[in-house]
Amino acid sequence: MGVTAHVLAVDAGNSKTDVAVVAADGSVLATAGGGGFRPPAVGVRQAVDKVADAVGRAFAEAGVRGVEHVSACLANADLPVEEAQLAAALHERGWGATVEVRNDTFAILRAGVEEPRGVAVVCGAGINCVGMLPDGRTARFPALGRISGDWGGGWGLAEEALWHGARAEDGRGGPTALARTLPAHFGLDSMYALIEALHLERVAEERRHELTPVLFATAAAGDPVARGLVDRLADEVVAMAVVALTRLGLLDEEAPVLLGGGVLAARHPQLDDRVRELLAERAPKAVPRVVTARPVLGAALLGLDHLGAPGRAHARVRAYYEKV
Repeated sequence: MGVTAHVLAVDAGNSKTDVAVVAADGSVLATAGGGGFRPPAVGVRQAVDKVADAVGRAFAEAGVRGVEHVSACLANADLPVEEAQLAAALHERGWGATVEVRNDTFAILRAGVEEPRGVAVVCGAGINCVGMLPDGRTARFPALGRISGDWGGGWGLAEEALWHGARAEDGRGGPTALARTLPAHFGLDSMYALIEALHLERVAEERRHELTPVLFATAAAGDPVARGLVDRLADEVVAMAVVALTRLGLLDEEAPVLLGGGVLAARHPQLDDRVRELLAERAPKAVPRVVTARPVLGAALLGLDHLGAPGRAHARVRAYYEKV
């Protein structure tokens, strides 16, 4: 069979995939990237095919045909039943003797801590929160949107901003600068024109995410409605973190609360300050920190955890990703 490496680490998000082949001593033998991982849109088999392309290139570069363990942190693995389904699909590919699948939020959490202990809140296109302890216990949410009680994320913020802008322009709601700044982003002169452009797809639906930075800029300029939405997001972030800390028994001891994803990693002053202020009130011993490390590092560390690798192996793979 040839040389067998220790861990295949996979971080597959909605927009891109990162994989790494890691040796027993923590050396990174090869890396590769690929497209987004979207089983709900294309089906499990086709989504895994995207990952397979990157894995094939990484295996070829590393000169291996397989690994001891596959550690995969995947978008859309929101429920344990989905994790099991995806783990079975990966196991069929024969990449490793064992396979563990987790939601991709766990990769961000593990990338930001020296041991698997703490809570992470991720706000990108959506919003999610997970927590974990060294003994394997976890805390998590379904994170399926409004049906599971979620509010926020870049996509949700854009929709809220559009709602307020539309109502401000037609008189159903109070005034807000969003009625001007949102259409102006696309070179349009009114919310009506923007609504029409979105409805008729002259502005592609996926471009709605561009409105989230517009919301933050409008808030920074002092608009009360926009500022209210940013404050509400901060409250949601902290509510998730406090619940996860409580479930794991970490609320009354010092514990990291890691903030990740494009919206939180951007460190918008109002959002960042409000999250820290609310955490100080509701979880005084929490230690908030923004994570900017590549999530595939977290997948690799989780794989090394699973195999009981020594601390020096963890340190070596972390040092690799701190340099790139």
